[in-house]
Amino acid sequence: MDVALFDFHLPPDQVAQQPAAQRESARLLVLDRASGAVIANTSVGALPEFLRQGDLLVLNNTRVFPARLLGRRDPSGGAVECLLVRRADADRWEALMHPGQKLHPGAKVVFQGAGRALRAEVVEQHFHGRRTIRLWSDTGEDVDAVVDAIGHMPLPPYIHRPDDPQDRERYQTVYARSRGSVAAPTAGLHLTEGLLERLAARGVDRTELTLHVGYGTFKPVRVDRVEDHQVDPEAFDVSPDAASAINAAAVEGRRVVAVGTTTTRALETLGERGDGRVSAGPGTSDLFIRPAHRFRVVCGLLTNFHLPKSSLLMLVCAFAGREAVLDAYREAVDRGYRFYSYGDAMLIL
Repeated sequence: MDVALFDFHLPPDQVAQQPAAQRESARLLVLDRASGAVIANTSVGALPEFLRQGDLLVLNNTRVFPARLLGRRDPSGGAVECLLVRRADADRWEALMHPGQKLHPGAKVVFQGAGRALRAEVVEQHFHGRRTIRLWSDTGEDVDAVVDAIGHMPLPPYIHRPDDPQDRERYQTVYARSRGSVAAPTAGLHLTEGLLERLAARGVDRTELTLHVGYGTFKPVRVDRVEDHQVDPEAFDVSPDAASAINAAAVEGRRVVAVGTTTTRALETLGERGDGRVSAGPGTSDLFIRPAHRFRVVCGLLTNFHLPKSSLLMLVCAFAGREAVLDAYREAVDRGYRFYSYGDAMLIL
């Protein structure tokens, strides 16, 4: 399948640079999966009108950490930017560094702020600016604590501004608990405690899993054929209570509604392995959900609007049909919806 089939026109000024004034005030386009028709243009606050008693909402409770570090080469003083992608072991990290062409094995960097400092040494050099680095504090302070103090929120590259203090709270779901993501599960950014309470009052059940979102969520599709793209692996964990709730909903014929593509990938990974049944415990997903995928667990999807020709758009097209989704995207563009991480949302049922 040609990647170009997942392209669409998006005016640059519809790429959201700031979050909505209030989480629930983000706009919501509702798509009927069976007919492919857009059935509502409303706001996320109206979500209880479209879910029903017995639906099971599945959330991703991962927490974004301030993984973007700004520093300088030691001793030359040249500026360095580092995105911590994944911890490899106790003191080694996979990282994306800039300027990559100057940072060879043995290069040293210092990151400072808030009266604290971290030191890094490049251990291995990989493609596309990726490095394996060793990270430590001269004072012996816990590295995670220093990262939390001096790091910046890793806003996506299509947000063309520096992060600000507001992002520490807004680029985080209200139910974020498990530290480990370098990107937010953005569909969940629209939900509030009040909205979740209104959904519960309507009889909508809720459970959570954890999938730590990696830099691969922004990884461009660099091939011409969809089938040639590979998705980077991401770690997830499902509690026994969550697995039980998801399996019970499936057995009883109730809808399992995934909040976000990350939740969807975890659920469908387990669904493939268990023939529709979800098992508890940790795991890793490198599942690339694209058209022709047979959904075994997810019946509904709340998601943001995604990049043209991206793997996330392909996932949404796999769920609701390429033509229907692209028609809905064109309508969203015409109606002035805001796109990507801080943008508006789409509900597919």
